[in-house]
Amino acid sequence: MRILAGPELFKKQFANSALTIGNFDGVHRGHLELLRILKRRSQELGFHSVVVTFNPHPLVVLAPESAPTLITTFGQKASLIEAEGIDCLAVIEFSLEFSKLSAESFVHEVLLNSLGMRHIVIGHDYAFGRGREGNFATLTRIGNERGFTLEDLEPVGDDGQVFSSSLVRRLIADGDVSGASRVLGRYHILLGRVRHGRKMGRQIGFPTANISTLCELIPPNGVYAVMVGAGGGSLCRGVCNIGVNPTFGGVQRSIEVFLIDFSGQIYDQELVLCFVERIREEKKFSGADSLIEAINQDIVTTRTILDSADGAMAKCLFATGSET
Repeated sequence: MRILAGPELFKKQFANSALTIGNFDGVHRGHLELLRILKRRSQELGFHSVVVTFNPHPLVVLAPESAPTLITTFGQKASLIEAEGIDCLAVIEFSLEFSKLSAESFVHEVLLNSLGMRHIVIGHDYAFGRGREGNFATLTRIGNERGFTLEDLEPVGDDGQVFSSSLVRRLIADGDVSGASRVLGRYHILLGRVRHGRKMGRQIGFPTANISTLCELIPPNGVYAVMVGAGGGSLCRGVCNIGVNPTFGGVQRSIEVFLIDFSGQIYDQELVLCFVERIREEKKFSGADSLIEAINQDIVTTRTILDSADGAMAKCLFATGSET
């Protein structure tokens, strides 16, 4: 997949394209349906398929206090879009200056003149441009003038619940990582590098990998059954604890994972944690013996959960640059 950014976005790139536009944070099942329709239309029409997105998220610039916690890093988002067979990802650097561009100017200067838009697929109720003035009606009018066609995707969801990035954030904030996976179409992932920790797990017989991450959407404190991907492509089982280790008087929040049936060296390696299910809340135990007993039970529970987990839902997306 070709990635376009910077001044290249304002130069002629394609004669004919079918495209879509959005933030695509998380690339959930609603996004995936839109991308698959886009790919199908581009093939039917013989056009390039192009996804237009923004970096950073517009609210980071326009209203930082309201900016959402991102589900995926930019690299992970790009990888998920590429996996759908999209030809080009056009990345607009969102700035205050760009935010002043009218919807009509954006359509003419970027979508039409540079990207060669001949067909556009948009999500239900999508709005863009200065003051969110661009919408389905705007595109319909310009399309009639400039000769491109337009497709509006109805909401995608299950059981009356519309799939959205905000829904994923709410579910994960509640610790419902299994519920979030049904919306995402994959397990929620954290990418991080193994760093030195307090080594308290090693002292009680459960050496853990302490994970340092730049990912933003971290589940709440608790114990989770996870699938863990390492750089070599292997996938192993793990018990992940997020919290402050209250039994040992900890105060700093950490992400630690105990890899089941694993004995290799992973220090300073990148790991991807795929969150399958929350087992329990973090708890302060009376001492090391009680904690050991609880961890042994967590391992038994994790084995049972992961016996029926779907390995295809574990998308091990590693950094493509300096994300960690």
